[in-house]
Amino acid sequence: MITSVLPTYNRAPLSFVKGEGSWLVEADGRRFLDMGAGIAVNTLGHANPELSATLKAQADTLWHVSNLYKIPAQQALADKLVETTFADTCFFTNSGTETAELAIKMARKYHYDKGAPERIEIITFDGCFHGRSTGAIAASGAEKMVKGFGPLMPGFVHLPFGDHDALTAAISDKTAAILIEPIQGEGGIRVVPDHCLKGLRDLCDTHGILLIFDEVQCGVARTGKLFAHEYAGVTPDIMMVAKGIGGGFPLGVVLATEDAASGMVAGTHGSTYGGNPLGCAVGLKVMEIVSDPAFLADVNRKSALLRQHLEGLIAAHPDVFERVRGQGLMLGLKLKIAPADLVGKCYEQGLLTVPAADNVVRLLPALNISDADIAEAVKRLDAAAASL
Repeated sequence: MITSVLPTYNRAPLSFVKGEGSWLVEADGRRFLDMGAGIAVNTLGHANPELSATLKAQADTLWHVSNLYKIPAQQALADKLVETTFADTCFFTNSGTETAELAIKMARKYHYDKGAPERIEIITFDGCFHGRSTGAIAASGAEKMVKGFGPLMPGFVHLPFGDHDALTAAISDKTAAILIEPIQGEGGIRVVPDHCLKGLRDLCDTHGILLIFDEVQCGVARTGKLFAHEYAGVTPDIMMVAKGIGGGFPLGVVLATEDAASGMVAGTHGSTYGGNPLGCAVGLKVMEIVSDPAFLADVNRKSALLRQHLEGLIAAHPDVFERVRGQGLMLGLKLKIAPADLVGKCYEQGLLTVPAADNVVRLLPALNISDADIAEAVKRLDAAAASL
């Protein structure tokens, strides 16, 4: 018989009832060190006191009014994002998938309004993940994402990851945008080199194409910069952000330049809950904390510490680990075994990790994880690897 919760997830046999910083407490009392942070969502850990206080204060004041009216918390967060990024304007959503839908619409409407309605094609890359709506899975094109859900939305061109010749050949008078994650998350923590991001920017400028960065997983200080593309010294025309910006509260946002957003006039898009006072109050507090240069410097310090420990772990278990890759506190362990085997052994050690494609296990801890918890996580990883 089917369960009351639709069985679309292959869930681990764990039920957490409480969170404390980088730790989760199971219903039976066991404590687990969380190196997944809800898949890069719990930016500042579980039950963060500053975020809790912000949410409670807003909950006692106003929850929801809809976008029929101005929302002060939404305006404040938009102003903060415009102040700290390339963007001129923002649209708030509840999830990363919703940001993909708007990014696609925005790119196509841009060209339509510029007198080029034929420019509808969006180029994406193998290993990408942009969400699970019908538009987002069409953008991915991967069989595991699209099988059984046809007919798919047309207008996407899927290319091999890192194939520059294929990219150049794919550009046509139908191309509207290039959509890419500066660091693939679900695809296995695959970093797009800085020179490639610069090349994409130049290519888009040359051909009048919009550049869309999906920073749903790699953004909001995860890499030690406020956004991952900053390492390359380039900016997109449109950017998708979610996960970490809400610190655990459902929140997403599309950021864009004034030019890229020029087609999105009144009535072209909307969201009942998007930009609600609760989400935006929490998002503003997250941004105030993570945009502090001292906070970003500490993320980089912790990243170096964790990476140093992981390199030692790889040397100690060459039959299990191949290498570490990633940036900041978005790291992946490339394995010589199935990721599920290591994830399962980590459960036995009271450690939570996240599997990914390309034989990778992700480490995505809270950005304020302590040095002691980093050392404890590596100790438990070591024990899990030894048991294999």
